[in-house]
Amino acid sequence: MNFNEVYQHYNIDNSFDELIQQGEEDLDKNFKRLEQISEYNQLKVLKAFNNNNLSTQDFISATGYGYADTGRATVEAIFADIFKAEDSLVRPSIVAGTHALSLVLFALLNHGNEMVAITDDPYDTMQQVIGIAGNKKGNLLSKGVKYSKLALDNNNMIDYPGISEVINGNTKLALIQRSTGYTERRAFTIDEIEKAITEIKKANPDTIVFVDNCYGEFTEDREPIEVGADILAGSLIKNLGGGIAVTGGYVAGKRDLVEFCANTLTAPGIGKDEGLSFGTSRQVLQGLYFAPHIVKEAIKVGLLFGKVFDSFGYDITPKIDDPRSDVVQAIKFKDPDKVISFCKSIQNASTVDSNLTPEPFPMPGYEDPVIMASGGFVEGATSELSADGPLREPYIAYVQGGLNYYHGKLALKCVLSDFKTKGYI
Repeated sequence: MNFNEVYQHYNIDNSFDELIQQGEEDLDKNFKRLEQISEYNQLKVLKAFNNNNLSTQDFISATGYGYADTGRATVEAIFADIFKAEDSLVRPSIVAGTHALSLVLFALLNHGNEMVAITDDPYDTMQQVIGIAGNKKGNLLSKGVKYSKLALDNNNMIDYPGISEVINGNTKLALIQRSTGYTERRAFTIDEIEKAITEIKKANPDTIVFVDNCYGEFTEDREPIEVGADILAGSLIKNLGGGIAVTGGYVAGKRDLVEFCANTLTAPGIGKDEGLSFGTSRQVLQGLYFAPHIVKEAIKVGLLFGKVFDSFGYDITPKIDDPRSDVVQAIKFKDPDKVISFCKSIQNASTVDSNLTPEPFPMPGYEDPVIMASGGFVEGATSELSADGPLREPYIAYVQGGLNYYHGKLALKCVLSDFKTKGYI
């Protein structure tokens, strides 16, 4: 086949074809493992649809208070089924992953309660929710919530022995962030999360274990509820949206905890019984249907980026044979110009807004300027091919998403061609 027309359009240097092909061959065993996980999760989704009698009438949009919104209840039953949870809250009025996480914290924590972050300080936007960064009104600290953290050990792993030192009889909630976020550590696996939960419950059985599940859904064959987490939350424009959901977030876990969240999202006495799905039930469930496949494609894209940049001597996280528990591949450039060039090349290969040029800018919820390449069908959807990073040392770009592997491979070729021109490789 002649790819020259495509190469010429994107100014691609085809001298990297052999390198990429060799990388794909080396990754064959990794790809096969992903196929197994994807197949299992696909069948899990289909079983949940069947268990909950998904029907055509669930796609009909209601109005007003939403009492007749049968799709809303079906969606939430399906999500609870998938996560092996007692209940779930899945709403378009949850605007982002940060909102979903914030909702849980504000619902479950009151003045004087203590929370502990077991996986060190959480993601940048969550630091502002808590109040340890930024100067925003209404954060948790201003409400009288007490916060502390457990630093990671010298290997960037959870300090399991240290858990008993920070969890005590007064600890209301322990937060575990599954994904890498904007750090240099890899995502924590379900096995590692299970080990942490065991230590938390040993120190205080009444402590609520809350898992930030963003970027981690369907990357393994189990989810955190199955290993003892009490509640978790995430976004619908990340893994679970499958590139189709246009907005929304979810919370899943123990019924009483989900009820607190529903009462906070709407009002006590209303809870889950009102609130329109605004006709999004079809999109949410169709996205969920595709999600196991999309997550597999995204991880394959990350693996290929990691493999190639590792061969050029760049530090990558996770390493190629590390266990994968999120869709993020980090590449350390130690140079802001390389991060910017990297993101610009990704944007150039985007499906939408490929003519735009991303620049670092102050984003809501972040202390440092962030550059973000994100040209997809759904604005800001990291289930689609995207790359971003804060402009701070050690200057890391985070690749995430990818609705299909071939698109990711094209973007990699665009990056490599630009890097070669600039002498970065």
